[in-house]
Amino acid sequence: MITSDAPLEPPAAVAAPVEWDLTLGLINATVQLDQPLNESTRKVGTGFLISAPRPDGAPRVVLVTAAHVLNVMPGSEARIGWRTAEADGAWKFAPEGLMIRDSAGAPLWTQHPERDVAVMEITAPDAFAQAAIPLGWLADDATLDQWRVGPGDELMALGYPHGLAANKAGFPILRLGRISSWPLTPIRHFPIFLLDFAVSQGNSGGPVFWTPAVHRRPGLPTPDHPYIAGVLVQEVQGGGEGLELGVVAHAQYVREAIALLDQPAASSRP
Repeated sequence: MITSDAPLEPPAAVAAPVEWDLTLGLINATVQLDQPLNESTRKVGTGFLISAPRPDGAPRVVLVTAAHVLNVMPGSEARIGWRTAEADGAWKFAPEGLMIRDSAGAPLWTQHPERDVAVMEITAPDAFAQAAIPLGWLADDATLDQWRVGPGDELMALGYPHGLAANKAGFPILRLGRISSWPLTPIRHFPIFLLDFAVSQGNSGGPVFWTPAVHRRPGLPTPDHPYIAGVLVQEVQGGGEGLELGVVAHAQYVREAIALLDQPAASSRP
C-alpha cells in the first residue's frame, strides 16, 4: 500500500486544474482502448492516465483500466486513442498501437491481486503525459469517511459506451450518477460500491470522480478539492438486462496496483 505520497494533495510541481475542477483534467486524461477482432467487431474499453513518479523521482505515466478490458482482448496489440490539437482549434483522433502482451503472450499489465483493476506503464505523447492526473488525486481508504460520502451523493463518470465518443475527436462521454449502495467503508469489507447511471459495454475502466460541479447532501462538509473515487468495473444485470447501475472499485486499489509496479516480485499477473 502507498504511504509515502500525500493523499489528495496535488504535488507542488503540478498545476491544479482551474478552480480545482478535475472534470476537464480527467476528460483530457481519459482515452479509448480497443482491439479489432474482424472488420465489423472490436473489443472496447476505457482507460485513464495517472502521473505516478518512480521511487527515484523519475516521471512515469501509468494507464489505469479494468483488468477485464485487457483480458478479453486476445491479441498482443491493442489501440489507445490519442487526440491531437490542430492549429485552427480542431482536434484529430489519432489512435496508435499499444502492446499489451509480450512475444510469448504474457500480459504486460499488472493486475491487482484481488480486484478488477489493471495498471500499465506506458509512453504517452507529451500532451497526454502533461495531462496525466497526479497520483495524489486518487482517493485512499480514508477519503470517503473523511468527507462523509454516502448514498445520494453525486459522482461523475467518463467512458465510451458501446465504443461511442462524444465527438469525432474521440473525447469520452461524461455521465452523472448517484451513489446507490451502503455501507461504502471500510473497503476491506466493502471493496466496491454502486453508482446509479446508465452503464454500457465500453464504460469499463473509466474513472468515477467528484468535483464541486456536482451536489452533495445538505449539511455535509465540502472536500477541499476533487478526487477520483474509483474505477468503473462492471454493469449490474438482472433478468438478462442492464439495471442502469455501475459497480465501482475503490481508488485505493488503483494505488495498491501502482505500488506493485515498483515491486516486481510481488506483481500479480493474470
